[in-house]
Amino acid sequence: MKFTVSSSALLSVLSMTGKVINNKSSLPILEHFLMELKDGVLRVTASDAETTLVGTLEVENIEREGMVAAPAKVLLDVLKECSEMPLTLDVNESTWEIKITWHSGSSSVPGANPVSYPTSKSLSDDKAEVTLDVDTLVNGINKSIFATADDDFKPMINGIYFNIDNAGITFVATDGHKLVKHTAKQESQNNASFILPKKPANLLKNLLLKEEDDVLVSFDKSNAVFTMKNYTLICRLIEGMYPNYNAVIPVANPNKILIDRIEFLNGIKRVAVCANSATNLIRLDIADNKMTLTAQDVNFYVSANQSLSCSYDGSPISIGFKSVFLIEILANIETPTVLVELADSTRAGVFKPVYDDEQTTSTLMLLMPMIISA
Repeated sequence: MKFTVSSSALLSVLSMTGKVINNKSSLPILEHFLMELKDGVLRVTASDAETTLVGTLEVENIEREGMVAAPAKVLLDVLKECSEMPLTLDVNESTWEIKITWHSGSSSVPGANPVSYPTSKSLSDDKAEVTLDVDTLVNGINKSIFATADDDFKPMINGIYFNIDNAGITFVATDGHKLVKHTAKQESQNNASFILPKKPANLLKNLLLKEEDDVLVSFDKSNAVFTMKNYTLICRLIEGMYPNYNAVIPVANPNKILIDRIEFLNGIKRVAVCANSATNLIRLDIADNKMTLTAQDVNFYVSANQSLSCSYDGSPISIGFKSVFLIEILANIETPTVLVELADSTRAGVFKPVYDDEQTTSTLMLLMPMIISA
């Protein structure tokens, strides 16, 4: 294999696909890129055995086609030190040495036989397919991924739940304390669902920032394939039944608060400095169009409070929340005003963005309360 390519173009593809590779792999070959040059296209594959990302790059100056397994870290380190310039990569198919040449020098990198690189598992014949708008997909992931869990005993909640039906697509994430449900209108002839693990979800989020075209999503019971213009993401899905999230969402919370989101967020950050470091408990007392935030740490004799104006419809109520979760929720709502719906001090609070006009999407965030002293 021998070809000439732009150093920056090659680095861009390798940097993106290289995000899949683990620092230490049980299979040494997975610390390599699989590079295959055929029909004017360079295919770069990276994998951690669970998730595989394939990037493509069109190449014009080709002398020989072929394939090689190239060490990811060394190759990336070499390319990062190259300014924009043409590079010639020449692979010796006998020794698998990769020689990289530029106008004033060269570098030699030890490659490996590509035959041992594992292949991705094909989807079954009963696979489902749906084409998703790129904005719908990236917004759904962005709004929900922060609420996913890291729970070895409940692997089903360690990813984002995709539920696709005739009305649209719903993205759900929960860690047992907070929950996000984001729904977008999307035409589809399929009724299907799957759970996307956190790592490929994060990879997909980064890939979609550079995409403009629709994304083809193909999946069966075990695996999913996301096909984009220059990248293909293949990943193993989380198997199992996702929790019945609708059962924990309150349908009628009588106490409703409209409050400036930024003032609310900044007030929580100021008061939370004095919260107990173990519980991060912050207390909300709401009455007469005023919300008072309170936190204290009796062990260190510190406390803080903050009063905020709000529009309140309901009975006086006091409720406690974990401040770090409150901050996460408010940071992931983009509107200037937020609606908070409460029932009592023992039931979950619901947080919703407030828009000035009708939207094609809806977002609901739920947070379980903490016990507060009288």
